[in-house]
Amino acid sequence: MQENLSISKATVDRLPRYYRCLRQLADEDVEIASSEELGRRLAINPEQIRKDLALFGQFGKKGVGYYVAELKESIGSILGLDQHWNVAIIGMGHLGAALANYQGITRLGFRLAAIFDVNPVVIGTRVGERRVEDIAYLAEIIAERDIRIGVIAVPAAAAQDVADRLVAAGIRGIWNFAPVNLRVPSHIPFVSEDLSVGLSSLSYYLAHVSTDSHVLSDKNPLI
Repeated sequence: MQENLSISKATVDRLPRYYRCLRQLADEDVEIASSEELGRRLAINPEQIRKDLALFGQFGKKGVGYYVAELKESIGSILGLDQHWNVAIIGMGHLGAALANYQGITRLGFRLAAIFDVNPVVIGTRVGERRVEDIAYLAEIIAERDIRIGVIAVPAAAAQDVADRLVAAGIRGIWNFAPVNLRVPSHIPFVSEDLSVGLSSLSYYLAHVSTDSHVLSDKNPLI
């Protein structure tokens, strides 16, 4: 696999879609798939798929196609999914609880290593195999359990404080669900999911544009 730090964001954003498609093909017991088949399933030009994959190495066999299991494993490695990152969720409201119970995250190889909240009523309760911890112990638990990714699922007013705590604790990446723009150091990979923005965009298309031929969003292409 080639290492290339100049890969465009657009290419990186397509990789999870390729991975998901390959996972679906593997579930269907498909062993070989062409770029045309991938393109048909993903509504992406096959030439674009070939160009994207060529940036990371030589995959598939000309005139045959891509070996599904092999390509799935390779893209998973490119995405870092083979490293089994430990994850902490901060906030056990409805959204945090839903994320904690969502098996799609586990299926990708991420490990839910801790859950935090500030509410004494919630602290000590269990979500699956995990007990909700007091956020006061966030820094030491992150260090003890080698947690690399923090998921923010708290109200907007508390989100910046939580982000600051995560950064100070040495977190490596943040996935934010709070509807607010957070200030995060440039060396911390940061992804923000604002559900209100997605719904508002959908509302616009419903009001102004025929959606018959539009794929409006693919916010969580892996899971």
